[in-house]
Amino acid sequence: MSRRLDERSGPWVAEHLTADSVVVVPTGAIEHHGPHLPLATDRIMAEEVAAAAVDRAAAAGVDAWLLPSLAYTKSDEHAWAPGTMWLSAETFHATLVDLGRAIAATPARRVVFLNGHGGNVAPLGVALRELRRRFGLQTFFTGIRVPPGDGDEGGDELGMGIHGGHGETSLLLHLRPELVDLSSAERAVPEHLLDTPMIGFAGTPVTFGWLSDDFGSGGVIGDPTRANAAHGAALFESAVDQAARALGEVARFRAAQ
Repeated sequence: MSRRLDERSGPWVAEHLTADSVVVVPTGAIEHHGPHLPLATDRIMAEEVAAAAVDRAAAAGVDAWLLPSLAYTKSDEHAWAPGTMWLSAETFHATLVDLGRAIAATPARRVVFLNGHGGNVAPLGVALRELRRRFGLQTFFTGIRVPPGDGDEGGDELGMGIHGGHGETSLLLHLRPELVDLSSAERAVPEHLLDTPMIGFAGTPVTFGWLSDDFGSGGVIGDPTRANAAHGAALFESAVDQAARALGEVARFRAAQ
């Protein structure tokens, strides 16, 4: 049975969804990922992981349902690059609020945003509380973890492989190899940031505002040159397993006793 909620009728949704149903919304992006990856990289990752995780969770007894993904999101760090399609923070937030209002009109009361794009993390965090406060929804966020290459299974990204690098390229080689042009991949790791170890990307004590062309005209932050489909398959399985287990916990979560 398909777990895609948009393939059901309105009356079916009203009759069959309950307060324990879990509605999953993938959030991706349409943005520059260098010359070797498609604009839809983050959307593809979010959609594929979410669909597989919903199916796996449903097989384990979770009443999980998948909505179509949000593709146009907050990607202004790549606004300089032709092909990037992005919403302002205000428009994206308003879109999330409107979507929450629509979900709240169904019997479902549990919403999970499964995210494949780093630029969406902060806006989604703000939206979780607003949807909770305004519509009484139980709201959750989980992301796809794509660790940087460490030199064993691929290029050494020095902990900074965050965009278009080894992990994302490997995932796309597994999911949609026909869309990857590995011959045009180049290493672009901002090694000079090692001189300020307190300041960096996610995981450092201090983060900073950045645009993807701050580190070179290619817009890549990482090393895709040794990406491979086998590593991508392992990353995909790990992401699906984590997301499916998360959906199981969401289904039984109670904020207060």
